[in-house]
Amino acid sequence: MRPFALFVSLVLACSAAPRSTPAPPADAAAPAAPVRFVSLGDSFTIGTGSSPAEAWPAQLVARWGQRGCRVALENPSVNGYATDDLVRDELPVVARLRPAVVSLAVGANDYVRGSTPERYRAQLRVIFQGLADAGVAPRQVFVLPQPDWSTAPAARGFGSPAEILNGINTFNSILEDETRRFGGHFAPLFALMQRQAAAAMFAPDGLHPNAAAHAAWAAQLVDALADPCRP
Repeated sequence: MRPFALFVSLVLACSAAPRSTPAPPADAAAPAAPVRFVSLGDSFTIGTGSSPAEAWPAQLVARWGQRGCRVALENPSVNGYATDDLVRDELPVVARLRPAVVSLAVGANDYVRGSTPERYRAQLRVIFQGLADAGVAPRQVFVLPQPDWSTAPAARGFGSPAEILNGINTFNSILEDETRRFGGHFAPLFALMQRQAAAAMFAPDGLHPNAAAHAAWAAQLVDALADPCRP
C-alpha cells in the first residue's frame, strides 16, 4: 500500500472507533432525595380561608428550600377535623410514608364539639402513640398551638370571646403538656397568634388566619426548628 493510502486508512480507522463517555468524577454524588414532611391537623393546617399553597406547611417548605434543604410535603389535613378524625384518616398516612418530619396541630374542633379536656388529653396520647408505632421518633415531631380565634367575626356563635379564649388556653395547655411528655417540640407561637388576632389578621371567611398570618408562623418556625436535612 502506498504511504498516502496507508495514512487515509489510519484516519478512517481512528474515526470509526467508538468514543467512550468520560466517567464522572469519583466524588460526584447524586442529588439527595427530598426529606419527607407530613403535616397533620385541621383547617389551621390545610389553610382554610386561604389555600393549601398559602398555608404555613407549604410556606415552611419553601423557606427550607431557600436554605438548601429539599422537603417533600404531604398535607392530609382536613377542614373540620378533630382528634377522632385525625386518628382514623391521617395517622395511616404517617405509617405508610415513614416521614422524617411530622407536625401536629389539632384541638379547635374537639373544643367546638364539646370534648372534655380529659378526653382531649386521652386522644392526644393515642395520636402520639400512633406516631411512635409508625416509627416516628419524638425529635422528629413538632406541634403548633391552636391559634386565637376568640375575637374572629365568625366565632360569635360559639360563645363570648372570654369563654372561647379560656377554652383555647385550656386545650393548648394540655397539648403542650402531652407534647413534652412525648418528647416532641412545642412551637411557641401563641403570643404571635394573639398579636395577629388583635390586628384582625383573619381570612375573608372571618374565622381562620389569613395567608400573611401563616407566612409569619412559617418564618418563626424555620428559625425555631432544627434543619430537617441534617441528621
